[in-house]
Amino acid sequence: MKIGVLAIQGDFAEHIVMLKRLKVETAEVRLPEHLKNLDGLIIPGGESTTIGKLATDYGLIEPLRLFGQRHAIWGTCAGAIFLSKDARRSQPLLGIMDITVERNAFGRQVDSFEADLDVPEMKTATGTKDLYHAIFIRAPIIESVFADARILASVADGRIVAAQQGHLLATSFHPELTRDTRFHEYFLSLAD
Repeated sequence: MKIGVLAIQGDFAEHIVMLKRLKVETAEVRLPEHLKNLDGLIIPGGESTTIGKLATDYGLIEPLRLFGQRHAIWGTCAGAIFLSKDARRSQPLLGIMDITVERNAFGRQVDSFEADLDVPEMKTATGTKDLYHAIFIRAPIIESVFADARILASVADGRIVAAQQGHLLATSFHPELTRDTRFHEYFLSLAD
């Protein structure tokens, strides 16, 4: 298996480290031709408007949309915004996942936090029973899921922070900043 990480902006290096811990071959994706021979792609956290503008400049928007029709894509934080069909503002989006996302919904950088999440699908896929300790940094919320998307996890007040639509995955938090590989393992099960 070979997983690409969109490496045009954001914390792509941390995802690569996590994948290498799982003994997965990785590739940095910066141009459309870098998508060849990949089984899946992670779009990291960063700044969603910048990711969208750079993806447009590098001619990646349509190739990423086509890739997402056949392969697994996971967007974390800004990557989740980029995957969404609606971010409640004008910015370049892939628009391939049936979710509406609100940027910075939990507040500014100083409002960043950590929370334990119950994610039954991840527990089943990885064979564990523990809650998932998630790190939220200027995090978006998944305001709504519709059509074929479904909720995977919410914080205690009910706001949605993880969703899945077939082989597409979106998380508001940053699994690459933890030592816990379970969300990456779950994504790999979607890419398999």
